[in-house]
Amino acid sequence: MILPFLTIASSTNKGRGVFTTEPITANTTIEIAPVIVVDANGREKLEQTLLYDYIFEWGPDSKKAAVALGYISIYNHSNEPNCAYDMDFEHQTISIITLKDIPVGTELLINYMCPEGPSEDPVWFEKY
Repeated sequence: MILPFLTIASSTNKGRGVFTTEPITANTTIEIAPVIVVDANGREKLEQTLLYDYIFEWGPDSKKAAVALGYISIYNHSNEPNCAYDMDFEHQTISIITLKDIPVGTELLINYMCPEGPSEDPVWFEKY
């Protein structure tokens, strides 16, 4: 499920991103996407490809990986995101939920290091 007012567009200095063409209220689930789960061996192989920057650690021990379908892998990172994400291991889905009211035209951002939202933890691509 992807709400119809979400769109992919160019994001300043970030390639592509997910934007809204309508205002969204806080605590709205804007996307629920299925994932393809890959075991630890498959994860090692994916980490050697372009998909490395788009996969999610998966499972209670984070040894597996998930390739998310829908728009999930296009959401950009922010330490002060306007959305959170929830990984449902049992149903193999990832949901995106707004953290605050979001005006029309705004890019929807998640924190790659903290599913719940704000965090100062550096992401792997900012460490170098």
